[in-house]
Amino acid sequence: MTKLIVFCSILLLIISTSLIKNSTKDLEDQIYYLKENISFLENRSEDAKLELNYLSSSEKLLEYQKLYFENLLTKKELKDLKILKIEENKLIINDLDISGNSNE
Repeated sequence: MTKLIVFCSILLLIISTSLIKNSTKDLEDQIYYLKENISFLENRSEDAKLELNYLSSSEKLLEYQKLYFENLLTKKELKDLKILKIEENKLIINDLDISGNSNE
């Protein structure tokens, strides 16, 4: 009788150990996958921030204007800007409102 109890308890321990091991492996795989995704997204975020800071600096924009457009670009006043809409195959041109709303 004691042999049966010992055998059953060993069998129970082996089964529980294998179940715990499998669930732990699944959790480790999920953690690894999430860490890889986070790492990839952090790298993309850093690249985007660097690109934004590099391209949006006023010195860089002036340098690109001189390099690529020479004298083709001219300064415009806000009052000279218009909004172009296409509705039902008709062009509608409105003045630009400085607050961001267009005059309609």
